[in-house]
Amino acid sequence: MQMLYNSDHFVVVAFEVPAPEGQATPARGGYEIVDKFARKEIYLQGALAQRFQQGVQALVEQGPNPEAIDEFIGGFTELAQQPVVLH
Repeated sequence: MQMLYNSDHFVVVAFEVPAPEGQATPARGGYEIVDKFARKEIYLQGALAQRFQQGVQALVEQGPNPEAIDEFIGGFTELAQQPVVLH
């Protein structure tokens, strides 16, 4: 688990689950996005996680612009249904 982004609005954490030793299966993983204002989170994996990663990389290559990154992330959190619960 690695925190990739933390703004006033969002937190993005990357998860990577390595393949079991001795097995040829690829590593699995994804991204958890927490919307701090809506108090909801979503976990992206597979093709959606790849699309998210490519979009963020394209934004980063254009230069640091937290507003553009937050707007991009906000498009994914519109799908969020899981409420954030503190233990």
